[in-house]
Amino acid sequence: MHNRIEWAKHAPQAYQAMVGLEQALANSGLEHSLLELIRLRASQINGCAYCVNLHANDARKAGETEARLQTLCVWQDTS
Repeated sequence: MHNRIEWAKHAPQAYQAMVGLEQALANSGLEHSLLELIRLRASQINGCAYCVNLHANDARKAGETEARLQTLCVWQDTS
């Protein structure tokens, strides 16, 4: 297992940009469940199992359906 990078310490500008992004998303008016789907998809693309689990659980708590969670990785093929 690899140690996690301490972004705030090693890349403070990148960390602040991510904080700003999260604040902008929180104020965007988009549904919380949709934001979690976006985070989940990014985690799938990044290949981070920890983040996939975290955002899938957060999406469920926000009311996202199992069907949408299970088909997210193939969203381009769904209608």
